[in-house]
Amino acid sequence: MNTDRRQFVTAASAAALRPERILGANDRIGIAVIGCGRRGLLKEVLQFAKETNVEVRAVCDTWRPQREKAAADVTAAAGNQPEQFVRYQDVVARKEIDAVVIGTPDHLHCTHLIAAARAGKDAYVEKPLALNMKELIEAVDTVKKHDRVVQIGTQVRSFPTSAAGRAFVQSGGLGKIFKIEQSRNGYRPYWHGYGDRPVREEDVDWKGFLMHVKPRPFESQQYAGWYGYREFSRGPHTNLMVHFIDLVHYVTGAKFPKRVVTLGGTYRWKDAYSAPDSVETILEYPDEGFLVRYNSTFGTSANSFLKFIGTRGVMDATRWGSPWVISGEGTPDPDRIQPGAKIAEVESAPHMKNWLECLRTRQAPNAPIEAGYAHGVAVIMADEALIRGQRMVYDPAKREIRAG
Repeated sequence: MNTDRRQFVTAASAAALRPERILGANDRIGIAVIGCGRRGLLKEVLQFAKETNVEVRAVCDTWRPQREKAAADVTAAAGNQPEQFVRYQDVVARKEIDAVVIGTPDHLHCTHLIAAARAGKDAYVEKPLALNMKELIEAVDTVKKHDRVVQIGTQVRSFPTSAAGRAFVQSGGLGKIFKIEQSRNGYRPYWHGYGDRPVREEDVDWKGFLMHVKPRPFESQQYAGWYGYREFSRGPHTNLMVHFIDLVHYVTGAKFPKRVVTLGGTYRWKDAYSAPDSVETILEYPDEGFLVRYNSTFGTSANSFLKFIGTRGVMDATRWGSPWVISGEGTPDPDRIQPGAKIAEVESAPHMKNWLECLRTRQAPNAPIEAGYAHGVAVIMADEALIRGQRMVYDPAKREIRAG
């Protein structure tokens, strides 16, 4: 057998073993939504379904009312009746499903992503990607092994304002950045509103929700308000900070923090929830030469901001969906940003539409799996620093986090 023939047979054999459906240019892509209550992801898929030639063929959720509503929403918007599933395993086994949208609780993201990738499905997966390094590494390695198109749900990097801010910074518009910080506050913790929802045990697959977490009797508040329990979601430093730290990485080109410290606790809302209502995190990026600070305080909605600080002035991204504001505030240097200066506009496709288009082109989406790994390292370091009371250090060569 000549070399060309051997390569052809090898490639054909490999393709035969791959579980995904081979799509033609005009084939409609089959989508399943696993976890139907997260941030309107189903609505976003339906919004762009026609122009990207996709169809929602299945919905999956451990809560019956949420599952049924999702199915009804698909029928109302697109006319078809999607299959309804309780178990994610049944979804990824379906040959007519080409890609999945994972909007499940944080502790399930990697479990569902790994299963989807192994079944040959592409995926859109909500943030944070992972809650510990073991599952983070396994998820990333599995996605790469199976060559899947994965978009992480850090949609802020797809805002036109973010793309414009990135272009401005990378052109030298802010000079040398040395400090970036966000304060993101609210009167009540975001999990309170979720936890107040009434949930009946007979409507829930409780074991499917717990998955690998320690078994316990059904608890309505834990199911509905899982954001506020550390077993399912660590707190604002791993949930809200993800958008901020991903934006830092996107705008500056930084990859990983070297050292991280965190302090926090529950100071205002003394209740059954175990996630902290206040956190302060400092992340050091010595290779890039800047410090990053994040804090959330629940008990006040005052003093929220997001600023990039450089030698030429300040870039204010507090209202990240609106044009970012630049100024020469804080520096007398002659090259400071001049009054009236504005950031040039840049176009950017909506996050969900970008992923749906990439399913067909097979190009990397705006927030690929590498972006999820990078933000995962940062938030896991922040949480480890909080619970250990020590500074955490990341070794990128070994992909390890340790105290130091």
